[in-house]
Amino acid sequence: MLTRLSIRDVVVIDRLDLELGAGLCALTGETGAGKSILLDALSLALGRRAEPGLLRMGASKATVTATFELAEAHAAWAMLEARGIAGESELVIRRTLTAEGRSRAFVNDQSVTVGFLVELGAALIEIHGQNDRLGLLDPGSHRDVLDVAGNHRDLLIQTEQAYDTWYDSNASLLAGEAEVEAARHNESVLRQDLAELEALAPKIGEESKLAEHRALLRQATVITDALAAARALLSIGDERPVDEAIRLAHRTIADVSVKSEGRLEPLVSALDRTSIELSEAVALLETIGHDLDLDPNKLSVIEERLFALRDVARKHSVLVEELPQLLTEISQKLSGLDEGLDGLKMKREAEAAANSCLANKVKQLHDARISAAKKLDLGVLQEVEDLRMPNTKFRTNVDPLPREKWSDSGADQVNFVVATVPGSELGPIHKIASGGELSRFMLALRVVLASAGKVRTLVFDEIDSGIGGAVADVVGQRLARLSSTVQVLVVTHQPQIAARASDHFHVTKNDRDGQVSTSVERLSPEKHIEEVARMLAGAKLTNEARAAAKRLIIEAKS
Repeated sequence: MLTRLSIRDVVVIDRLDLELGAGLCALTGETGAGKSILLDALSLALGRRAEPGLLRMGASKATVTATFELAEAHAAWAMLEARGIAGESELVIRRTLTAEGRSRAFVNDQSVTVGFLVELGAALIEIHGQNDRLGLLDPGSHRDVLDVAGNHRDLLIQTEQAYDTWYDSNASLLAGEAEVEAARHNESVLRQDLAELEALAPKIGEESKLAEHRALLRQATVITDALAAARALLSIGDERPVDEAIRLAHRTIADVSVKSEGRLEPLVSALDRTSIELSEAVALLETIGHDLDLDPNKLSVIEERLFALRDVARKHSVLVEELPQLLTEISQKLSGLDEGLDGLKMKREAEAAANSCLANKVKQLHDARISAAKKLDLGVLQEVEDLRMPNTKFRTNVDPLPREKWSDSGADQVNFVVATVPGSELGPIHKIASGGELSRFMLALRVVLASAGKVRTLVFDEIDSGIGGAVADVVGQRLARLSSTVQVLVVTHQPQIAARASDHFHVTKNDRDGQVSTSVERLSPEKHIEEVARMLAGAKLTNEARAAAKRLIIEAKS
């Protein structure tokens, strides 16, 4: 529960520290005194949008600190643990707002995001304002109310998991069907491409080899003439080639070198080397001339092959070097068609199984909602009858949605319908009920949901709007009963409600030298009587009003 609320420099609140207890806490005061500002400050601590207008005029920073005492099993501790935030018995939320519009949030002195603050706040407190009747004005929230009433948390988790599994399997199936359909659509084209590539039979490295041979053939005449000229130069006349002449010279000098006392040895060696190298050159000349395929007629054949390769590569927007890989890929795509059909069959089976599981969970949740709706209707009808709304009809409609509208929340549309005039037809609660009736419906729902809800602190801002007299007394009874299981804070103008408060706070507005400020006083038993008397009689207190206030308080406590 909320144990302390400290406010600094929020709107007209300068400095305020409230100590709150369990049970029913009433906030009363004149209209405009600043009661709702207290709730605005609390909402700021729970993640409300930080608007510059909340900062007190002339202040540099506003701060709101809310302290909670929670049971060990409270869901908030798990939320803190998941984010590495330490906590024991107390949870302290602090929110600051500067004049520049910047805000910061802290939980147990650790900085957190406002998004997390909103999530945490939803687990700690429910604030019901004059225009927030437990979501009654929003039909989209009625299903959530019913699920809280029926305690469907486990079923909702199972349904969400089943829906996620089906969603993933259905997405996989749709993707598989699209792939197979695309493959079938392109099958004839793929087969034509495969036949073309198989006929072409491209080889890795073929383009560069063809290009080199093409360049060589383009120079065939020049190369042939150069080889012929070289052969002619290496011949002396028509009888004796140069290499033979060198060998003959070598033998001639070698024969007389023994008589030269070694002086001819360098010459013999030089002639020997020259003879060997010249022989190699002549052999290479003959071999190259013989081996080199310089047939000019082959140029057209090579160019035709090269152009064919490049045309096909350009057609498929790939490099010529990538054609062999493309051939393999197309072949694999065609052979994979049958495999794709087998895989598609498996995906269809998985989707059907997931859909069957989802349908089962959806039915379980639907049946549970039907059962919970009957109990909720009985509980609400009993409460609104006690709240002086006789002959009122209230029904929770649980209508199945078509398959395409199923979600992770199930397959039901839930709406609260009412009839507040005898003989009239049931209609949507947000269109039929008046402001005062909505307040009582909201309270009736809250009383019925008290044991099922996870939030242990409820705040009602002027729940007495549009009611008075005996109805206000019954509302006070319900709030008191509700406060036996949860902490209840109520902003009220009704003495019948304030009389039942276990803690009564009086809000006043002061104007000192043109500076307006709001203060809050926790009332003693005597002042509690005085304030209830003021609420009964108005500004002028009389002994009769005090006596009536005492009786009202005594009756409320009995």
